[in-house]
Amino acid sequence: MIVRHLKLAIVLLTGLQLAGCYTEYGPVEVETRPVSLSSGSGVAAVLQSGERIKITVYGEEALTGEYDINPSGYVSMPLIGAIKAAGRSQAEFARDVASRFSRGGFLQDPHVTVAVVQFKPFYVLGEAINPGEYPFRSGLTVHTAVAMAGGFTYRASKSLVLIRHTGDEVWKEYPLTEAVPIAPGDLIRVPERYF
Repeated sequence: MIVRHLKLAIVLLTGLQLAGCYTEYGPVEVETRPVSLSSGSGVAAVLQSGERIKITVYGEEALTGEYDINPSGYVSMPLIGAIKAAGRSQAEFARDVASRFSRGGFLQDPHVTVAVVQFKPFYVLGEAINPGEYPFRSGLTVHTAVAMAGGFTYRASKSLVLIRHTGDEVWKEYPLTEAVPIAPGDLIRVPERYF
């Protein structure tokens, strides 16, 4: 009798573990390596569509300004037209802008810098008191992101969180015992606890 109950308990626990690997949001990948904060503040290393950037062309006030990266990933600038920005570093994009001004014969030796003025927002879903869209700021972790959303509901799991980074197809599961950095455009899902 005890063996039968033990087998049933093992089958039930296995089923619960497998059920935890797939959610109504899609497949979940369990992150097994420790989360590192040494790579910076969690800010994405590349530009993304939806961000607002400031392009400074030194000595050319008419060309200096703030520009939005459109959903296609391009920035439209005077004289040189649309340039691909998404997926590129700020320095790489600045070199391309300078090169286009130079090759087009508009400027002889342009000096260009690019800075992100407004990052793509991040989103909190699930068992947060106020789920929704929130502005990204440097140094965000999953704890501060959930705090911005009003904290956890009474039904929330306080042991793990699911995050889908921009460009990823699957959700990654992270333990809440670590300070997990948040990047612009991240989707954060606070799951419901089972017990």
